[in-house]
Amino acid sequence: MAITVNLYYTGKNGSARAFAEEMTRTGIVAKIRAEQGNLRYDYFQPLDDPETILLIDSWEDQASIDIHHASPMMAQLAALREKYDLHMRVERYVSDDSAPESDTAFIRK
Repeated sequence: MAITVNLYYTGKNGSARAFAEEMTRTGIVAKIRAEQGNLRYDYFQPLDDPETILLIDSWEDQASIDIHHASPMMAQLAALREKYDLHMRVERYVSDDSAPESDTAFIRK
C-alpha cells in the first residue's frame, strides 16, 4: 500500500519555482529520492497557475514517511519554504491496486 502526497506550494513572483529549483540544485531532492521507501519525488507546474508548484511525493508506507519527516533534510526543506514564503495545500492518497478491468479501456500504453 503506497502513500502519495500531493503538496501544492504557492508563492509570489516565481518563488515556488525558485524553491523547487533550489531544492534540486542543492541536492536535497536527490537525497530524498535515495531515502529508503521513497517511490517518487517530482515537481510539476500547473499550466494555469504559474505561482504554484506541485510536488508528487510517494512512499512505500507510513513508516517510511515518518523516518523521512525525522531526517535532517526536513529542517533544510522547512528553511527553504520560509525563505521563499511559501504556503501549502496538501492532498494524501493511499494506493488502490484493485481498479476495475473496465478502466483499462481508457489507458493507452
